[in-house]
Amino acid sequence: MEQRIAVIGAGISGLAAAWLLSRRHHVTLYEKNDYIGGHTHTVTVQGDRGPLGVDTGFMVFNHRNYPNLKALFQHLGITSQPTDMSFAASVDDGRLEYAGSDLNSLFAQRRNLINPRFLRMLADILRFNRAGKRLLAEGASPDITLGGYLIQAGYGPGFRDDYLLPMAAAIWSCPTRRMLDFPLTAFLRFFANHGLMDLTGRPQWHTVQGGSRTYVERMLQDLPQGVHADRRVVAVQRREPEVRILTDDGGEAHFDQVIFACHADEALEVLESPREAEGRVLEAFTYQPNETFLHTDTRLMPQRRRVWSSWNYLARRRPSDAPAHQVSVTYWMNRLQSLRESRQYLVSLNPLDPPREDTVIRRMTYHHPVFDRGAMEAQAALPEIQGQDRIWYCGAWTGYGFHEDGLRSALDVASRLGVTPPWPAPQTAAPAGAGAPKP
Repeated sequence: MEQRIAVIGAGISGLAAAWLLSRRHHVTLYEKNDYIGGHTHTVTVQGDRGPLGVDTGFMVFNHRNYPNLKALFQHLGITSQPTDMSFAASVDDGRLEYAGSDLNSLFAQRRNLINPRFLRMLADILRFNRAGKRLLAEGASPDITLGGYLIQAGYGPGFRDDYLLPMAAAIWSCPTRRMLDFPLTAFLRFFANHGLMDLTGRPQWHTVQGGSRTYVERMLQDLPQGVHADRRVVAVQRREPEVRILTDDGGEAHFDQVIFACHADEALEVLESPREAEGRVLEAFTYQPNETFLHTDTRLMPQRRRVWSSWNYLARRRPSDAPAHQVSVTYWMNRLQSLRESRQYLVSLNPLDPPREDTVIRRMTYHHPVFDRGAMEAQAALPEIQGQDRIWYCGAWTGYGFHEDGLRSALDVASRLGVTPPWPAPQTAAPAGAGAPKP
């Protein structure tokens, strides 16, 4: 029987849920932003040979760790291209700079060939990779954090502050000090799944040709009606035998099912009289706001050109000494998206100094989930609140915070409502909180 279903939030999770469920039900999609896509946000710039799309949020995926996204793109006819996922760190205002592309970039500063701190960092990387695999095989205590383990195992400050925390902060768009609270087992599992504990055999990464918005535009073709951008939901009220939604334009609508595909804190804010278990799960998630610029100011890249990489972590002081411990990362979009342009297009999160005003193309703020023990435990308890009184939850926050996690969670909710994707179900990694004790 056809149901009236509302989906709140039009990122990958909400878009996928609406796209699937609309095959069998009447779906209404609400989005507070003036565009559809959430972190899939491609900006059109005027390039040397005409307009081109530069991604500012979701940028890359790989076939190994994103099986559902790969299947979705294949079904939609979305084409991708291989990309380079090199990483560089510029610490202490450029006093230490290196990249992992090759020996020339690793030792871009030749003095590091005899720098004891740097050489110990390299040795600790190898030790961490070996120990991490062993801990995953043997089973580490669920109570130990990344920071606690680094102290317990005696890793050096160079490894912690010049390599591991910069890389982790760049991956999760999270301040370095907060990364120390990341549960060790989940951290190691992610690193192992993505080949980050191996020097060879890492997955090939891809970008979407034409910018990631191409898949959003293709999915919207199948949703000609019932898509409301720039429409903020201000209240969700359970009124058996249905759920009532109020919007900021004074609108009111009634539905048989409501799917929250927004951030957990946003769901908690608009859900009227949440059940005790719902409140306990949703309030466990916190978010890190990241000020983001699309610009062309190359001062926000490492000082040494041979260090420039796809992902560039920059710090004014070493992470353990910095008062704010804020993540600052610049993505080199020419390299990531294979843009053959005379201008260098850069996306910077929380730049140490703002780019020159005349170089700024677009300014945004993205919010990323912070994964501490409380969040992991809440993930384990999420199934208990799914579908309670017609309310459902999906989003990247239910996993590791990435596109595949958001899509996987949407597929799960759609399946519970009787609709499966038009491709065979691939094997997927468990959410970050799998196996965690329930709150």
